[in-house]
Amino acid sequence: MTTRWGICSAGKISHDFAVALKTLPAEDHQVVAVAARKLEDAQEFARKHSISRGYGSYEELARDPDIDVVYVGNIHPYHLKACLLFMNAKKNVLCEKPLAMNTKEVKEILDSAKRNQVFLMEAVWTRFFPASVEVRKLLAEGEIGEVKMLVCMVYNGERPESIQATGVCLETGVDETVVVTLKFSEKRMAVFTYSSSIQLPNDAIIVGTKGTIQIPARMWCPTSLIVNGKETQYPLPEPCLPLNFHNSTGMRYEAEEVRQCLLKGLKESPVMSHSDSLLLVELEDEIRRQMGVVYSQDCQ
Repeated sequence: MTTRWGICSAGKISHDFAVALKTLPAEDHQVVAVAARKLEDAQEFARKHSISRGYGSYEELARDPDIDVVYVGNIHPYHLKACLLFMNAKKNVLCEKPLAMNTKEVKEILDSAKRNQVFLMEAVWTRFFPASVEVRKLLAEGEIGEVKMLVCMVYNGERPESIQATGVCLETGVDETVVVTLKFSEKRMAVFTYSSSIQLPNDAIIVGTKGTIQIPARMWCPTSLIVNGKETQYPLPEPCLPLNFHNSTGMRYEAEEVRQCLLKGLKESPVMSHSDSLLLVELEDEIRRQMGVVYSQDCQ
């Protein structure tokens, strides 16, 4: 059975998602329609990606009876409205990260998914890369012993005992550069840094009592691992069209996760669950609170 996709928004990330789907078997994944705010944008996107239908509104996409799941690729201040539109139309949804602007909005989206009995997943694509799957396997097997420290990563699905965020905010209220330290149970720590003004190494390391796992630069879309000094490559398929973002064909893995969940009749992914999305946004909100960063949506 083919999984029939609709794509919401004809922007750069949606382009890359459509290209990623082309790396999967055509009998498994098919893009049926695309919608944009302007009909000409949808039609141009449809022409470029050989999609049969282009809509000039998201409402038309929501009404299309031939769509199994919608990929929501518009910018995240508008995720809430788009997700509610499609889920109220009984469409399954894969929504680009971040799922929404704050905890209140995420809860509203999750409640709608449950109320409408549809599948929903936040597109945290990193979790589905083969390298990420291997990391989870190695940790489960105790390859590096007891994990003590993560740099640029957090423990999967576990709420930290404390969060400390410190950094620099611009006069505009934007958090320019921030260092976050998370303390977990059993004397475990995690640290990460983000910045909008400087180029960071963008790698990650997991330190255990018996060794380390290194994830080289662009750790959010990993194609290699260094485990106790030994490197293994996890190459991605080549794209059929130029991409806007690095390693975007890796979105194929989250798309296949959605397909497998739908085939099993699941309403959420066990790898990226609703509770995981809620935990992520709660961590983000606490970091923003400590940094003094306020969104307009926080006041609504």
